[in-house]
Amino acid sequence: MNAIPYTLRGKDIAVVDVEGNGQTPPEIIEIAILAVSGETVNIDDMRAWLIKPQRPITQIVTRKVHGIKNSDVETCPAWVEIAPDIDAALAGRTLVAHNAGVEQRVLATHLPDWSPMMVLDTLRLAKAVWRDLPSYSLDKLIEHVELDMSAVAEQGYHRAGYDAWAAWQLLCRLVEDSGLDWTGLVDAAAPREFVPKVEPEGGLW
Repeated sequence: MNAIPYTLRGKDIAVVDVEGNGQTPPEIIEIAILAVSGETVNIDDMRAWLIKPQRPITQIVTRKVHGIKNSDVETCPAWVEIAPDIDAALAGRTLVAHNAGVEQRVLATHLPDWSPMMVLDTLRLAKAVWRDLPSYSLDKLIEHVELDMSAVAEQGYHRAGYDAWAAWQLLCRLVEDSGLDWTGLVDAAAPREFVPKVEPEGGLW
């Protein structure tokens, strides 16, 4: 069990990573969702799905990104078969991801009726908390703070479960290092459209 930082307690969070088939527009071939609630979280709280796309996985993304081959997904369900489960896993939760705009856009395309209540981007947050690093890629940030990835070591880099677990640990470390409360976290990590507008003081009343 891993304790959830105080700032995140009481928040229902879905830490997400998706991997695509390399086509345009992309189709999701793997998705991992770590459901976070309460005071502790465990690797067993994460679910992952492999999905057979309508168009084949390109060789370049297999070779250079996630290593998933067409043969790996040949007998997997199509997106339409698992979409209700994904929608239920995301419902009512804050979306957390590294470079979260990618996950948000791809999921919105795949789930037209879904809309996140809040989005927190660990890439945006890392740039705000740890200024002037040479790189903010997930791999480099894992190295920078020496995250313990042993729980998902067998999955390897850039598999959805590996990256989702890394994004969660990264979020926890950033919250601890920054000392931000929820309002400050939203201001630093959320895309602008999710940051509440500050009402001007004073006025006619």
